[in-house]
Amino acid sequence: MRVIEEFRSSGGVVGGDFDGVPLLLLTTTGARSGEPRTTPLTYLSDGARLVVFAANGGRKSHPGWFHNLLADPTARVEVGTEAYGVAAALAEGAERERLWAEQLPATPYFAEFQERAGRPTPVVALTRLGS
Repeated sequence: MRVIEEFRSSGGVVGGDFDGVPLLLLTTTGARSGEPRTTPLTYLSDGARLVVFAANGGRKSHPGWFHNLLADPTARVEVGTEAYGVAAALAEGAERERLWAEQLPATPYFAEFQERAGRPTPVVALTRLGS
């Protein structure tokens, strides 16, 4: 995938549609295949955590990376030139609403995606493992 290659070769800076967008690479373990799966995602920083949104472009189904995290909540992220393990947790209730509200100004199209999908967009907090 071109975005992944560009991200890795330029220290996390990507142009085109992603120019200026906070982007990370999330590598999950395929729930069925057991193989590593890497996906570029926009994210929100929340203290020491990184928060990602399973909008899936407004599709009715959740994205594959979200299903993979439900099966195995440990993953790896690449942010800029740094890479490390994370544990994923679903944000719920007031925390989910706060994080969703913080993200919408940067990605207002997420609200349209959620409406089109007819389901709440899962909000996932990624907490660094170790250190």
